[in-house]
Amino acid sequence: MVARVFLVDDHEVVRVGVRELLNSADDLEVVGEAGSVAEALARVPGSGADVAVLDVRLPDGNGIELCRELRSQMPELKCLMLTSFTDDEALFDAIMAGASGFVLKRILGTDLQTAVRTVTAGESLLDARSTAALLNRIRREREQGDPVRMLTEQERTVLDYIGEGLTNRQIAEKMFLAEKTVKNYVSNLLAKLGLERRTQAAVLATRLRKPAPQSEG
Repeated sequence: MVARVFLVDDHEVVRVGVRELLNSADDLEVVGEAGSVAEALARVPGSGADVAVLDVRLPDGNGIELCRELRSQMPELKCLMLTSFTDDEALFDAIMAGASGFVLKRILGTDLQTAVRTVTAGESLLDARSTAALLNRIRREREQGDPVRMLTEQERTVLDYIGEGLTNRQIAEKMFLAEKTVKNYVSNLLAKLGLERRTQAAVLATRLRKPAPQSEG
């Protein structure tokens, strides 16, 4: 079976190098490329790709939000984040967005081929260090007791809109997102906050907006 790969990176030189590297393997085929979030959203859904290799930093957005949007449209798509820097914050957000792995651009060519094969097979590429960092981050934030610290900026915005009583469709219109993506955000934030129902999230959002009561002297 040949794994079909879509590349998203704003540097053409990087795309050319990765394309040649992946196409040199008999079981990998690059089926499309994009240099921005907008191009990727237009091209990936019709490409038949099994895996999207996404740069974390893009000129009109970031690969993490792109990963979330693509997976809301194509749940079977595997996303592999490609970046030139190590960042636990980006790692955390990428995994929460549904990415299967996170590799550095300085990775050896054969290792990148292996990484693509690994995520195509449905396996995770998180190493022990990354997993430990992720679990420590979750544990630390839960201990700090701030219920919204684990939410991404987009999820916090969705939570605010839920508190205002907006439907998913209304939120999607305000945030210029697909309704499916908003539904994804709602599911993610409920899971992170340990809530079961949207009404609970609305109550929490309302409570968070209220100023703390002043103590009487």
